[in-house]
Amino acid sequence: MNCPLCTTDGGLVVARTPRFRVVRAVEGDEALRFPAFYRLIWSDHVAEFSDLAAADRHACMDAVTEIERQLRALLTPTKVNIASLGNVVPHLHWHVIARFDWDSHFPAPVWAGAQRDFPGGAAARLRLPLQRVDAAIAQSLSSAIR
Repeated sequence: MNCPLCTTDGGLVVARTPRFRVVRAVEGDEALRFPAFYRLIWSDHVAEFSDLAAADRHACMDAVTEIERQLRALLTPTKVNIASLGNVVPHLHWHVIARFDWDSHFPAPVWAGAQRDFPGGAAARLRLPLQRVDAAIAQSLSSAIR
């Protein structure tokens, strides 16, 4: 199998459980333009959400919801985007992305064309350093899966 989400972590690991891991995008355009770009990646190689057992579907969405809650509480984004596409990498993963009215693509999706240029790094515009956000997400998920 040549699945990049089976052979690599897919980003900076923020939290890992037996069922899934949460990573932050740290490379490429995603990390530069959208610093609070997280992915929940299912551990087993499955392509679709409906491939999961009911208990796993609930655990997955509870974790996605918790990531969203933390981003909203810590960064107060204009909006949080949640998506599971898997067209390029057919391994179940959810994108959870804090969006801001100042980001280069807002209000368009992150995969659309840029709406504007912005000077400087986007991460410097966030309310908290990303390491603190990562830690809060990890702590929250650790508490939630007990």
